[in-house]
Amino acid sequence: MLRFLFRLAAMVALAIAVIMAVLDATRTVAASHLVVTPLKTSWGAVSPDTLAATEAFVREKAGVVAWDGFVDKALDLPGFALFALLAFLLYAIGYRRQRRTGRVATSA
Repeated sequence: MLRFLFRLAAMVALAIAVIMAVLDATRTVAASHLVVTPLKTSWGAVSPDTLAATEAFVREKAGVVAWDGFVDKALDLPGFALFALLAFLLYAIGYRRQRRTGRVATSA
């Protein structure tokens, strides 16, 4: 059941990554040059209150250094790349390996 939830979350993250990539591709075609939207910009456009709340939470719990040194720099990366990486990690966690027992090679 837990693996299913990780794979479901990976599918949602991949869908968000594809949507963000299509938006950037559309903006690139319209502008006739490469347009890559940082996740911070997309998040601020959709829900600025949660972005500010997240920043306040991280600064309070983990410190200013954590926000300025890591989180802020990560949010400056393209949104589609971050969600694609998240989808890959979630899928890797939820992946079920095939068992090799019971398979016997036959000689021809």
